[in-house]
Amino acid sequence: MADTALYFMHDDALRYRFNADHPFDQRRLVMTNDLLTRIGALSDDIIVRPATGMADWEAWIRYIHREDYIEAVKRLSEAAPAEEWVARSDQYGLHTEDTPYFTGMHQAASAIVGGSVAACEAVMNGRSVHALHLGGGLHHAFSEKGAGFCVYNDASVAISWLRRHYNARILYIDTDVHHGDGVQWSFYTDPNVFTYSIHETGKFLFPGTGFVNERGAGEGFGACVNVPLEPYTEDESWLHCFEETIGQVARSFRPDIIISQHGCDAHAFDPLSHMHCSMRIYAEMPKMIHRLAHASCEGRWVALGGGGYDIWRVVPRAWSMLWLEMSEHPLKDELVRQPLTPLPEAWIARWSGEAPVPLPSTWLDDVARWAPMPRRSIIEAKNEQVKELALEYVR
Repeated sequence: MADTALYFMHDDALRYRFNADHPFDQRRLVMTNDLLTRIGALSDDIIVRPATGMADWEAWIRYIHREDYIEAVKRLSEAAPAEEWVARSDQYGLHTEDTPYFTGMHQAASAIVGGSVAACEAVMNGRSVHALHLGGGLHHAFSEKGAGFCVYNDASVAISWLRRHYNARILYIDTDVHHGDGVQWSFYTDPNVFTYSIHETGKFLFPGTGFVNERGAGEGFGACVNVPLEPYTEDESWLHCFEETIGQVARSFRPDIIISQHGCDAHAFDPLSHMHCSMRIYAEMPKMIHRLAHASCEGRWVALGGGGYDIWRVVPRAWSMLWLEMSEHPLKDELVRQPLTPLPEAWIARWSGEAPVPLPSTWLDDVARWAPMPRRSIIEAKNEQVKELALEYVR
């Protein structure tokens, strides 16, 4: 089968919007689509807009989420929610600064679930080898509550769908700077779902979990690996820890499909974390996952979006490079030879008027201009220790 890739998007995902001041800003999807279109990497023939309806979406959501929670999401999605449901919103994690309820929430969050399931179906039924759904990756939601900007956990729902419909063994790879807690706890005892997360240590960052001693439980013991890195980790240490650990995990677990989550908030510019990585990790990390997919599961790979809160300087570049890798676009090889390849001037001109900061002019960052990071050797040594601990039970 040809190494094909499909790009999934649903217009309702753009309506997943908490409020005007919230850091989760879906303009990042629009900007990414625009950048890919301007370089000729995205066209209508490879864009899939899932046509499945609400009845199917809700049936799939019930694979993970409790009935009373789904009802609360529906009621709080109304333009004027009843006082009874507003009073109960705290119970369901939907009245916090991070995850406040909003009008149309159920429809928008359900469409995101639908997109992630559709991407998995396209790969498993042979329509495509790879699939990308940047609207997905809402990995913090739990069965009974929303959390961390996430209402429905589309990644967990898609994994559960794969287990039910294909009895597949799934390797879930989470590269968001925040621990993929909702997905981990959904499958903590399932030996057929391996959850892997590389993130800033929960000692300093939400959600405060994802330590190396979280390895799964019961029959699922050993099917969970966490790589919590030190604040101010840079590219070399991040990439070294990722390559060493995920390679061993994939070889050991032998999945039927890889689902990866691509929050791009480990970048030095991101306002909600303390890492100090550049665009380099977002160019090289997808290549590693791509190779693993072909080495371990005949190329079957579904990639989801996730976090990323510098929507102007980071997210469009990072997510575009993910698609360049998945789709085998020739620009991905050009960036290896010329990391400072210019971004399209027309894209910069289109968005400069809205951006509160100067937009980058090149695909990768000119890190030679960045100030040296203090304590680099100490950070790298601690990360090396974490890497070895993470691999302790992976054979």
